[in-house]
Amino acid sequence: MKILVVCLGNICRSPLAEGILKSKLPENFVIDSAGTISLHEGEHPDKRAIETAENHGITIGKQRSRPITKTDLEDFDKIYCMDLSVYEDVISMAKNEEQRSKISLFLEEAEILENNYEVFDPYWSGLDGFEKVYQLLDKASEKITSKLLNNQN
Repeated sequence: MKILVVCLGNICRSPLAEGILKSKLPENFVIDSAGTISLHEGEHPDKRAIETAENHGITIGKQRSRPITKTDLEDFDKIYCMDLSVYEDVISMAKNEEQRSKISLFLEEAEILENNYEVFDPYWSGLDGFEKVYQLLDKASEKITSKLLNNQN
């Protein structure tokens, strides 16, 4: 199964979610992340995201930001978006119902009704904001992992 996690710039939320999911799912799952804008293309995740992940034993420093492409909508089985704006941008790229059916909000998939199913962007906050996002993504990833593994059996 191929999973794509999407946020705005692909330097804060989606790299954290990618790292967390990779730490929880077996190796037969392919997990990647992308952003809806190309502003940070080729850059490593935000230093605060890297530090937060490392504080929890997860390495994300080798990841590189990239924009989502139309090919991603064909190649990935599940596409999880971090907020409504990102969701709307990704849905607008879908060319058919099959592609639209792959796209959901990360927190909605995890059945965590927090802030309208949106993961806030910690970019403008300090390290504490990144830790809050990490904790939320970790909790959601537990639920998503459980769902995915149960559906495989």
